[in-house]
Amino acid sequence: MKMPLKWAQDYAKFTCTPAEFADKMTMSGSKVETYESEADTIKNVVIGQIKTLEKHPDSDHLWICAVDVGSEVIQIVTGAQNLKVGDVCPVALHGAKLPGGKEIKRGKLRGVESNGMLCGIDELGLTLHDFPNAIEDGIFVLDFEAPLGADATEALGMNDIAFEFEITPNRPDCLSVRGLAREAAATFGVPFEDHVPKVPAGKGDVHSLLKVKVEASDICSRYSAAIVENVRIKPSPQWMRERLRLSGVRPINNIVDITNYVMLEYGHPMHAFDFAYVNGGSITVRRAKAGEEIVTLDGTQRALTPDMMVIADEKGPVAIAGVMGGEYSGVYDTTNRIVFEAACFDGPSVRATSKKLGLRTESSGRFEKGLNPENAAPALHRALELVALLDAGDIVAGIVDDYPAPRLPREIPFNPGAINRLLGIELTEQQMVDILLPLGFGIQGGTITVPSSRYDVARDCDIAEEVARFVGYNKIPSTVMVGAATARPTARQTFTRTLCTALTGYGFWESETFSFYSPKSFDMINLPQNSPLRGAVKILNPLGEDTSIMRTTALPSMLEVVARNWASRNEEAALFEQATEYLPAENSDNLPQENQKIVLAAYGANWGYSALKGTVEGLLHTAGIAGFEVEANTEGTTYHPGRCANIYVQVPVANAPPVRALVATLGEIHPAVTANYGIKPRVVAADISLDVLFAVRGGTPEFTPLPKFPATTRDLALVANLEVPAATIAGRIQAAAGKNLESLTLFDVYTGEKIASGKKSLAYSLVLRGKNATLTDQDADHAVAKVLKSLAEIGVELRS
Repeated sequence: MKMPLKWAQDYAKFTCTPAEFADKMTMSGSKVETYESEADTIKNVVIGQIKTLEKHPDSDHLWICAVDVGSEVIQIVTGAQNLKVGDVCPVALHGAKLPGGKEIKRGKLRGVESNGMLCGIDELGLTLHDFPNAIEDGIFVLDFEAPLGADATEALGMNDIAFEFEITPNRPDCLSVRGLAREAAATFGVPFEDHVPKVPAGKGDVHSLLKVKVEASDICSRYSAAIVENVRIKPSPQWMRERLRLSGVRPINNIVDITNYVMLEYGHPMHAFDFAYVNGGSITVRRAKAGEEIVTLDGTQRALTPDMMVIADEKGPVAIAGVMGGEYSGVYDTTNRIVFEAACFDGPSVRATSKKLGLRTESSGRFEKGLNPENAAPALHRALELVALLDAGDIVAGIVDDYPAPRLPREIPFNPGAINRLLGIELTEQQMVDILLPLGFGIQGGTITVPSSRYDVARDCDIAEEVARFVGYNKIPSTVMVGAATARPTARQTFTRTLCTALTGYGFWESETFSFYSPKSFDMINLPQNSPLRGAVKILNPLGEDTSIMRTTALPSMLEVVARNWASRNEEAALFEQATEYLPAENSDNLPQENQKIVLAAYGANWGYSALKGTVEGLLHTAGIAGFEVEANTEGTTYHPGRCANIYVQVPVANAPPVRALVATLGEIHPAVTANYGIKPRVVAADISLDVLFAVRGGTPEFTPLPKFPATTRDLALVANLEVPAATIAGRIQAAAGKNLESLTLFDVYTGEKIASGKKSLAYSLVLRGKNATLTDQDADHAVAKVLKSLAEIGVELRS
């Protein structure tokens, strides 16, 4: 929103420098992005009058002029052919600066001295829209009086300052000069002098010429219209053109300029229709019908849909409500009678229509933010007042106003104590009243009446914000919020942090990757074509094919990190990530299921299957999980079929037996997969379910005193079939040895000479210790006997 300073000063008589205005308005909540003055780019240009004109002796197109610039008469040589004695025009003196960085110096033209330059309109950064009576290819001859020697920027109305504001979406009232002027009045502590439009009495009755009906009242809360006859199209006066130009709007003619002027002043878009093209003298605000089309003012034919709002006459749509008028809804040189429209359309409806048509306008941008229906009639009255002021036509008496459900005043209890508590300050009730009244709020009997233009204010906290911004945020002391809870991590966050700390201690580095990748990632890890993990959630507007789906397994993300490390000649790496996997819901309307995982990957001289398995078991121990089962996994295509295992735990279920759940898969990555990623060394990886880990986590570790009784050690050298997992053997030993087994260690695995084909030798060390007494040899031998009996059931025997 751009606002000329002098326009705002029509409503509030404040005085300050531009820098002070920008600073104070920003601090009170109306952020000034920048400000500029056209005069900053024009220096040493004055108003002069042609006193004499003589032909140049050595040129058939140059003229030698004597120019009175107030303080002296100077000689200037010009090639312009539109001058005569007595003409008044802008004169750039020696040392003058013009827009674009152009500098004027005295010199000689064909041997005749020239002490400056007579300026054309384009050399001052102006156009014919700004001064319609000027000519484009000659000197700018003024058609109004101006004192000789006066600064040209002041005489031409170029000495005002335009401020550009960043207006937040909740303040559509500040998309107007009146709204910003009210803010300025409150900021500088001066009265806000609002202007109430005075419309002269018209002739006839508008109701006899125009009928208005709002059928779509849910998306059009108000529609007001007026008629002007005997329209006299001509340029707007200079003061109006100046303000429009500084506001970034191109002047066109008096009628169009009035609608733009009111839009800027009141923040309410308006439209002027040629009444000759309103068939039947009837306007209906309705939804478009299926198959309807309209040619808009830009000459484009657009198809309409039933969810779009249109302004229609008896034959069909004449405008897209809140967006753009139709082909014949403008104002032309032949226009004799016009309809001024000021309506209030639903913001979401206008935005949806604008977006669907790919047509965004100044009008739609304002309606999208939600306008005040109470402002429609005053804006219309202001337009009619300007019609009379500019002698642009004859007003027909009355306005047509369809306003089925007027906006009711909003009332909020006035609670100074609550406001002070929210802000952490101590203001008196009167101090708050002195802040709120200049902003248009009404206060009576402990109740605040919110102005109709401020429907963003609905609660105590909104009132507190209004108070705070005029007290000054920089003046509010920093205090601890009363009643604020002390932030502390949740049990899940603490658990995850403990695991990450443990992994860091094991030598792992944490990585972080995106939650989306390419569908080709499934092929990179050799995922079977029928795997349900290939049914990933697709992103509607991806950045590219490489980020087009949400990951269902985090392993490809981790292997990309490993590949990047290997490509960077990192000889060894151990990495982990807290990753989220997204599995599509059975019902596509529901959000996907999010599974939390910890994914590990490592390569290098110190990393193999056994080292990774030890890390995972250490992580289970950190989680307080003692009982788990390890089973070989020979079915995978991502992991090496002979070097992969699954770890299972028992998950408790309320009022039901525990459920066996997969908590981790670990192993060596298949050579074909590492080849896909360009990785040469062996890579081991683990996919651990953080959700299952958390569900079966142990409690807080308890102190265990040092043992009082000595331990007894037994070593067992066993022979088992090759396919029997060591974990199965260990599990049976632990179950059979009972509560006196303190620890179990596998310290040797051997195949070869003296071991039968298809067999392997495993050596375990058992440490037995009684809690209440020293174990005897008989007790230890009895425990070992039970172990051997249990192992015999799966074909495991003592090695002879």
